[in-house]
Amino acid sequence: MNPAHARSEIAEVAPPRISRGRAAVTVVVGLTLAGAVVGALWAWIAPPIRGVIALTKSGERVHVALGAESDNFFNSAFLLTGLVVVVAVVAAVLVWQWRPHRGPLLCAALAAGSAAAYGAAAAVGALIVRARYDVIDIAGAPISPDHRVVYVTEAPAVFFSHSGWVIAASALFPVAMAALVYSMIAVSSSRDDLGAWPPEDQPVLPPPVAVEDAFPSAG
Repeated sequence: MNPAHARSEIAEVAPPRISRGRAAVTVVVGLTLAGAVVGALWAWIAPPIRGVIALTKSGERVHVALGAESDNFFNSAFLLTGLVVVVAVVAAVLVWQWRPHRGPLLCAALAAGSAAAYGAAAAVGALIVRARYDVIDIAGAPISPDHRVVYVTEAPAVFFSHSGWVIAASALFPVAMAALVYSMIAVSSSRDDLGAWPPEDQPVLPPPVAVEDAFPSAG
């Protein structure tokens, strides 16, 4: 790299209009809002679980899913996680385009924002499907010895399980994907400062020397 080319690359980086801390807050807030939108979209497309509440011969009330409808407990949770992962990956690419603020702080903000996006998506999605499908009341279902079966529709599941460890692992998945994409792009950068502000002078290496010039032949 010649000195003129190095100076031209440095000149391309304009001073940022906002501080790096404010940029990090913007990333977190933006991802949280995007997560809320994803939650609303998920509530619209997530498959519910259709089942029945039946009265057995012994007088016991049971609730079972119809056919393979029980698979939708997994499918709906997987759909929510997948949508948030897509948002996290796209956000990683977009945040990298914010050139003056490239660096570890925005990578951390991207990770925190991805976790917040998952939380917002889960909260908004759960509220909407709860209002849309209501809660199944097995004890209050209108069944009797004359009408032993009533069909019900259960809201799709937000999480794979109610276990705190499983929920935390689900939230960390988009975080890991966002950090991985951002890190991979950063590794591919040819500059040590990632082209961020303030720019750092890059070492200018001398041009390669031909073997003939380094070891001239005798004579």
